[in-house]
Amino acid sequence: MDKLATPKFGVGAPVRRKEDAAFISGKGQYTDDVPVQGAAAHAVVLRSSLAFAKFTLSGVDEARAMDGVRLILTSEDIEGMNSIPCKVILKQLDGTKHWVPKREVLCSDRVRFVGDAIAFVVADNVEQARAAMEMIEVDYEDADPAIGIVPALEDGAPLVWPEHGSNQAFHVGMGDEAAMEAAFQKAHHITKITVNNNRLVSNAVEPRACLGEYDEASGRYTLTTGTQGGHGMRDLIAKDIFGIEPQDIRVVTPDVGGGFGTKMFTYLEYPLCLIAARRLGRPVKWLQERTEHFMSDAHGRDNVSTAELALDASGKMIGLKVHVLANMGAYLHEFGPGIPQVGITMTSGLYDIPATWVEATGVYTNTVPVDAFRGAGRPEALYLMERLVDKAAYEMGMDPAEFRRKSFIPDDALPYTTASGRMYDTGEFSAHLTKALEHIEYSSFAEREAESLARGVYRGVGISSYVEACAFAGGEEAKLELNKNGSVTLLIGTQSNGQGHATAYGQVIAEQLGLQLDQIELVQGDTDRVATGGGTGGSRSIPIGLPSVKAASESLIRKIKEIASEKLEVGVADLVLEEGQVRVVGTDQQISLADVAGSQPETLSAAEKVMQDECTYPNGTHVCEVEIDPETGKTEVVKYVIVDDFGVTVNPLLLAGQVHGGAAQAISQALCEKTVYDETGQLLSASLMDYHVARADDLPSFYFSTNNVPSTTNAMGIKGAGEAGSIGATPAVMNAVQYALRKNAGVEHIDMPATPVAVWTAIQDAQR
Repeated sequence: MDKLATPKFGVGAPVRRKEDAAFISGKGQYTDDVPVQGAAAHAVVLRSSLAFAKFTLSGVDEARAMDGVRLILTSEDIEGMNSIPCKVILKQLDGTKHWVPKREVLCSDRVRFVGDAIAFVVADNVEQARAAMEMIEVDYEDADPAIGIVPALEDGAPLVWPEHGSNQAFHVGMGDEAAMEAAFQKAHHITKITVNNNRLVSNAVEPRACLGEYDEASGRYTLTTGTQGGHGMRDLIAKDIFGIEPQDIRVVTPDVGGGFGTKMFTYLEYPLCLIAARRLGRPVKWLQERTEHFMSDAHGRDNVSTAELALDASGKMIGLKVHVLANMGAYLHEFGPGIPQVGITMTSGLYDIPATWVEATGVYTNTVPVDAFRGAGRPEALYLMERLVDKAAYEMGMDPAEFRRKSFIPDDALPYTTASGRMYDTGEFSAHLTKALEHIEYSSFAEREAESLARGVYRGVGISSYVEACAFAGGEEAKLELNKNGSVTLLIGTQSNGQGHATAYGQVIAEQLGLQLDQIELVQGDTDRVATGGGTGGSRSIPIGLPSVKAASESLIRKIKEIASEKLEVGVADLVLEEGQVRVVGTDQQISLADVAGSQPETLSAAEKVMQDECTYPNGTHVCEVEIDPETGKTEVVKYVIVDDFGVTVNPLLLAGQVHGGAAQAISQALCEKTVYDETGQLLSASLMDYHVARADDLPSFYFSTNNVPSTTNAMGIKGAGEAGSIGATPAVMNAVQYALRKNAGVEHIDMPATPVAVWTAIQDAQR
């Protein structure tokens, strides 16, 4: 093999996903496919039909007497169970910690959003459970709800939590306010923008489901459900809700049909299924319907943000002021307050801005609670900044690419600590902008623009240069076991929900131990088999997990060689692992890994946990071209280029999939997805008939390449890629839309989603 050729396995190899054969042949095993010992009962949840009301129940006894009904739980039936906690408590600008409302597992006398849970009905089958649920009458004493971020903060607005006295959930901020004010005082020009970051419903292919079981002999619960990490869920249910020891609960995660943040959280159905299983002495299953997902699972985004940018006479950025209003919904969800808090730390993006002040205010409304969705705060921050930058370039009469370049953090200033305390270690920000502009043929855009206009359509170009924080500080233990047949088992507490962990981890193990991918088994998603785990979120699995996998492989190799050296009577330095054998270099002497494993009384294993002290900071540039039909308002993405810095590419095929998927979700947000509540708090977009998720024909062919500069904070130089596409794409698309509409129709501002109706209306309004 040529020295420069990519190895068959290992970092950089384009290995096809080993998981896909099962998935595309229908052999995946999701929660509903898991076999159950004994007949499982089925549960449904009675949910509120009003957004804000006191209520009483009647007909519960009659429902309990219906055929097949085994159990009905209301708040009275679970007294003593603790509330569902919020795990992020912030220190506010006034020095206090914010107030956290109590979220009951089942509402006792008041509901606060359409979809709030009132009762849990269990029967022999789903049809019987639904019939009993419909027998229960909910008598409401309704009240005016608080709907909309800005209206909820107005004087006289209905209070979601009257005892709190305000719909302000928290108020946090950071930076140097005095320095910011001084910068604005001396500014040559100030640009101001207010943007909406629309509320999203994640819509993974697989809706949530769970199976609860209880073993009376051991006193242990087993919860089977699609998660992004079972250990945290186990601990929360055990410690915070049940008040028992974590070892009394086992969480099993089979295949997971998409997560995007939503499956990271603990929902009320999980402890309720476990309680019901214990009381009935039989398994209890709950399967979510798609509309329930819209009405009860944590939503994403939903910000109204205002930013001002101070510029000197040359167009250099000298000051930034930001205030984010973040809709929290009716309750503070598990990590909800942390999302805008993380977001504001990233608002300055890739720019060297000496004076910044950023604030975030959380807002209660009578809507579904909001929590992490792919990118979790960073897409919101970078969308605001990149829309602001484009507007500033326009107002200064400068090319948007060169305007960005003027204020980029210089390469020689790295590592660079931002005003909000983020430490960017490596990167070549101007280089990936240049590369992206070359690939999209930016210099000849005017020709394409003229050609489009000749066909009666508007063409626009938009740029987004982004940075994000991910792979947060910490570690993930990886344990490798050498099996008696010479294969290897990896046990690790990350959780694949579509990313291809078995392939990425496996290709590194295969290279190290001289094995084939099919000789490596990955075990995730079982808190009994895997001792610890941080789960998957924040693009942590490969940057945080893979260094530990590599280190564990090296430790296992050392143990294998020590044993083999005794068997073969040679020095350890003379041994190499190839094709399932431990061979003596330059001879035909060898011993198989199976024989090495078989020679040991106990399983030969190695465990390592490589710690990381700082985040990683992926960055890059997206450039998008769109065409808009002014007669219909329809926007088509016609050209799209992405150049990213991910530090190190582990597997280019997996990487491209992650980038394409993230960009697709962001394009969907920019052009399609719209969560709509009416003034009474009814969710009008509660199904895929009313909520447009981008399909294949809504999306472009992407050009994707990298301009990698290895991270110095990660042991393998990896920066992470899972959320990057969702961060870079929304501003690139919307900047392109804004360019086309401003230049051709005089539209000064448009928000996401730029649906055909929204675009057509904006054109008509501008021409009046």
